[in-house]
Amino acid sequence: MNYLKIGKATELEGRDRKLYRLLEILPGALSWGTFIFLILLSLIRPVWAAFFIIVFDVYWLLLVLFLGIYLFIAYLRLKSNKAIDWGKKCEELSNGSLEDFPNDCLAKNKMRWDDIIHLLVLPTYSEGLDVVRPSFQSLIDDGYPLDKIIVVLAVEGRAGEEALARARIIEKEFGHRFKDFLITVHPDNIPGEIKGKGSNQAWAAKKIRKEIIDAQNLDYSKIVVSVFDIDTVVYPGYFFCLTYKFLTVSDPYRASYQPVPVYNNNIWEASFFARVAASSNTFWQMMQQIRQEKLATYSSHSMTFRTLVDIDFWSTNMVSEDSRIFWHSFLYYKGNYRVEPLYFPVSMDVTMDETSWQTAKNLYKQQRRWGWGVENVPYLIFNTIKDWKNTDKKKALSRIFIQIYGFHSWATNAFIIAIIGWMPIILGGDNFKNTVVSGYLPEVTRGLMTMAMVGLIFSAIISTLLLPKRPPKYNPLKKMLMFFEWLVLPIGIIFFGALPAISAQTRLMMGKYLGFWVTPKSRK
Repeated sequence: MNYLKIGKATELEGRDRKLYRLLEILPGALSWGTFIFLILLSLIRPVWAAFFIIVFDVYWLLLVLFLGIYLFIAYLRLKSNKAIDWGKKCEELSNGSLEDFPNDCLAKNKMRWDDIIHLLVLPTYSEGLDVVRPSFQSLIDDGYPLDKIIVVLAVEGRAGEEALARARIIEKEFGHRFKDFLITVHPDNIPGEIKGKGSNQAWAAKKIRKEIIDAQNLDYSKIVVSVFDIDTVVYPGYFFCLTYKFLTVSDPYRASYQPVPVYNNNIWEASFFARVAASSNTFWQMMQQIRQEKLATYSSHSMTFRTLVDIDFWSTNMVSEDSRIFWHSFLYYKGNYRVEPLYFPVSMDVTMDETSWQTAKNLYKQQRRWGWGVENVPYLIFNTIKDWKNTDKKKALSRIFIQIYGFHSWATNAFIIAIIGWMPIILGGDNFKNTVVSGYLPEVTRGLMTMAMVGLIFSAIISTLLLPKRPPKYNPLKKMLMFFEWLVLPIGIIFFGALPAISAQTRLMMGKYLGFWVTPKSRK
């Protein structure tokens, strides 16, 4: 059995199934176990709990300051990379200025930048032309030779004739501009598949391999695949930047390539809480680019077609396809696979609907789907165990720890600070109230959290710097108001961060598997 294609425990039998189920229970059990332990400790040993909470608050403050430094560095690199003429740098590769590059880079193997063909897979469901058109226009405006770009618009069959009609309109408007353009229709109700982005793009990639790549005898080694959410708008120079990175890194076929998602498409129109949540996600992705050892693919990203064929494309039976493709590749190549940060932005949509209430519900569902990435924890541990002899153990164990720690922190940290931190005072009784630490606990907590507000202010500043030009219809004061919207972040972290994360882990723990939910795209 190909364990690298496993989506959940129910696809296994016997001991394998029992082991995988235990691993699915693990993340939720750790998170709920932390809550229960701290509550019981507050009841039985409130002084111990108080000291733990103070130490945790200090850790949180240091972490905020530490991540703030990473965010600032990432912002400077992002700003610097946007200003570079990547087309010129690609031309320099062809002129032999290669002294600073690794010995095994493709450029030194006499591959020119214009040998590279970019294949774009754009899955779409029910998005309107107001969302799809700007994405295609950005490809035209990018500046990369369009005769080196192949586009597949991957339509869901379950979206009906209207979706196919929209695809035909896009084909008529833009299709003739590219080297090749193909519309694929992913059939509904294929046995063993989850209805979602992963199964759609796998179907599309296999179709384009057969009908265009193999039919034209194109070299897999010269094709770079980018999978974009349909709302993704590339900034000019993106494909030159990606090409340059691909040609100059060591071992380029053992890497995915990750831009920074910046949610600028409709940021001026979106609800304030959705803006803050989207910007927070951008900041997290920016900081992850600095910490390459923790970076996994997310949303819109790129990889080589040769790698994609090696691993037999995306799995069709799980939700978090954007990160699973990295873990699949990492395990397939025995740990010899990584993500190369591009420090270059792509623009995407902030969650938005007709009413603020519906937007809030959609945002929660979106965050829960992202939190469902916890399904990769049992996948990673299980496959590491199964191939223990051949695995790079140090890399695998490091990645496993990072994943467990990350999802545990996502689900628990905000609750510990906001709620459980007060449990010693509430549950400790008179004996605790008479201790010295009971008097210091609220003061220390408030003081440390006030100091941590520096990180919030810094985030607001960076967010303002990343804003696109203000549309004329908005008052100049709106930009100032958007700065102060960051005051809702502490509440937003709970309702649109920790809560959907613990919900996803609880569902996985109970075996109530989440299906793929498509975030509605809306523009005003």
